[in-house]
Amino acid sequence: MSTRLLALLVCLPALTACAVTETAPATLVLRGENLVQARAQAKAGGAAAALKKLKREAEKTLALPVVVITQKQHPQPGYDPHDYVSLATYYWPDPAKSNGLPYISRDGERNPETEEYDHVALSRMERAVHNLVQAWYFTGEQKYAEAAVRQLRAWFSDPATRMNPNLNHAQMVKGKDTGRGTGIIDTHGLPALLDDILLLHGAPGWNDDDEKKLRVWCSEFLVWMRTSKNGKKEAGATNNHGSWYDAQCAALALFTGDRAQAKEILEQCKTRRIATQIEPDGRMPRELQRTLSLTYTFFNLEALFINARLGEHVGVDLWNFRTADGRGLRAALEWTLPYALHEKKWENKQIHGGSFGPLYGLLRRASVGCREPSYEAQAGRLATLGDEKMWTDFYSPAVATKK
Repeated sequence: MSTRLLALLVCLPALTACAVTETAPATLVLRGENLVQARAQAKAGGAAAALKKLKREAEKTLALPVVVITQKQHPQPGYDPHDYVSLATYYWPDPAKSNGLPYISRDGERNPETEEYDHVALSRMERAVHNLVQAWYFTGEQKYAEAAVRQLRAWFSDPATRMNPNLNHAQMVKGKDTGRGTGIIDTHGLPALLDDILLLHGAPGWNDDDEKKLRVWCSEFLVWMRTSKNGKKEAGATNNHGSWYDAQCAALALFTGDRAQAKEILEQCKTRRIATQIEPDGRMPRELQRTLSLTYTFFNLEALFINARLGEHVGVDLWNFRTADGRGLRAALEWTLPYALHEKKWENKQIHGGSFGPLYGLLRRASVGCREPSYEAQAGRLATLGDEKMWTDFYSPAVATKK
């Protein structure tokens, strides 16, 4: 199962096929009522293929060792082994220098050397927790919950293996720095991870002490995000980095009970992100100038949609916010449609990969957030999207009742 599943299981139309009285989980990005009804439908035999794949991936995860940040392939002299350390994704040795230093930028070209640092461990941890928590939630099998608890303790609370709550050494450029504000993008999966943790409430093995320790870690990390040099620099980013910074900070604030701080962050998102990143016609120039323009267009929309969903918890409507000259999430979403429907050709740079697949989930989520049913119809016009469509439909009314 792709980690992109985290981005698909959010803000979809509420299920209506069966009546459910169970209390919905207090998730942040995922819609708790959808999860409750999807689980009821899964137990009734719906979405059999998706459930089978979910269990298969969870079984694979059970066979893997617990991921810890202290087991580093390249320990850095003088660094605390509990600190997160990663390399800048698109930086490579300078061929003009005998030692290759300092590394130079090749935008959009991932240096395989980055796979030898903590970014891989972080991704493996997030994927393991997600696979296990989702399998427990939808099957009720205790072994999955217990394994998720072991993983979370190892990463966040066990003194021997826990990660320090900072990103001081994230995405460092060899020969130039020891970590950058842009490295905060490495933890962009945090809002989804927090939802998985919230789903564990009441699960076998997960207790009040676990929740307390996790919230303390998140509180300390949020303070670092808001007050550190790297955090302040990322807060000023004018592209997807700024959007994801807000998404992480707002999710952390909500998770730790600081609704006032979350509201402040999300209210400012109107002017700091939406009004400055999106043109009146919906283009996002800072993403279009990248060598992976399509990828980053959807990546930024994903962050902005998460912010819009989080805003629902504190009375901030980002879904329908619009500047006087038309800048808003709707404009950005609708700008991509003619390209996805092959009415226009994507002519911005995309040096490899790229897909309109993410648009399917974004449209379905916007149909709820923007209260615009036509987006649901537009999603139906898109081509078959394989697993992306299967997983999205697992949490939506259109297909969830089919077997």
